[in-house]
Amino acid sequence: MNRMKLGKTDLVVSEVGFGAIPIIRLETPQAVAVLRHAFERGINFYDTANAYRDSEEKIGAAFAGLRDQVVLATKTLRRQGAEVREHLERSLRMLRTDYLDLYQLHQIAQEQDWEAVSGPGGALEEAIRARAAGKIRYLGVTSHSLPMALKMLRTGLFDTIQFPFNFIEEGAAEELLPAARKLGMGFIVMKPFGGGAIDNAEVAFKFLRQHPDIVPIPGFESTAQIDEVLGFYQAPNRVSDADRALMERYRQELGKRFCRRCEYCQPCPRGVMITPAMGYRIVVNRMSPQVATEFCKVPMESVPQCNECGACIERCPYQLPVPEILKGHHELYLRHRAELEGPGSD
Repeated sequence: MNRMKLGKTDLVVSEVGFGAIPIIRLETPQAVAVLRHAFERGINFYDTANAYRDSEEKIGAAFAGLRDQVVLATKTLRRQGAEVREHLERSLRMLRTDYLDLYQLHQIAQEQDWEAVSGPGGALEEAIRARAAGKIRYLGVTSHSLPMALKMLRTGLFDTIQFPFNFIEEGAAEELLPAARKLGMGFIVMKPFGGGAIDNAEVAFKFLRQHPDIVPIPGFESTAQIDEVLGFYQAPNRVSDADRALMERYRQELGKRFCRRCEYCQPCPRGVMITPAMGYRIVVNRMSPQVATEFCKVPMESVPQCNECGACIERCPYQLPVPEILKGHHELYLRHRAELEGPGSD
């Protein structure tokens, strides 16, 4: 696995990193085994967040005694300095380290978020203080909003930017990525699979490898997934006309209104299983109504509990009309059920 400088920092990272959200679904011994397999295959950059349940603790367990051989990045969703201080200390404890290579202000997408973190007593002030104390080496920011990402990048306050980038969400290529290059900022790619909407890993990475100075951080939960992705890097990257046609088919199928499975909308106060229900149409397109109705039965039957309170819309970084989409998916689910059960069924 080749390594590269992360922007103008002195962090030397593998050309593919490890996104830690999926390991929250694994028991600790299994998660540790997956993390160690990634390390043995050459991945040295691990990105997580305080919000990702016990992922920090699992990473800390996996790399105990190997701290100087891995680059650890985590994040905080907190906006006020005192809260960030608490989060940072917890992250250090869980990761079993006394410093972080990269600390990121997490999901700054609205102007009010930026005003809170950058104001007196805010998260940015505390992070800078922690950097001066040696608890943080470099400071980064993550966002799902292109205008806000550009604004924060241009402040010169951050060493890295983390942003969604894939062949469906290409917006960063026009302005954000060139601006990051010009300023020497490391560009970390979240959502290389569009939050799971892209189920062809090979074509996903053919697109990403056209930009050799970015660092994708796919989420891994098995050794097979690691081996598959790293296998793409064993040969020169070639994007064929057939690959481009396949990318375009995905774009046409998904459009702009699709769930990236970031799960910021959760938990639903009414108990709706939003994330899997939002993916029903994709599951149907890739399986069949017969398989999809059974596979998605539990989340789809939770949808009628939605009272359109709007909490999910407020939380969604993509401003998706979640209740409207869920209602449409539920109607489609019921139609599939009726067609499969046939006339006269109860």
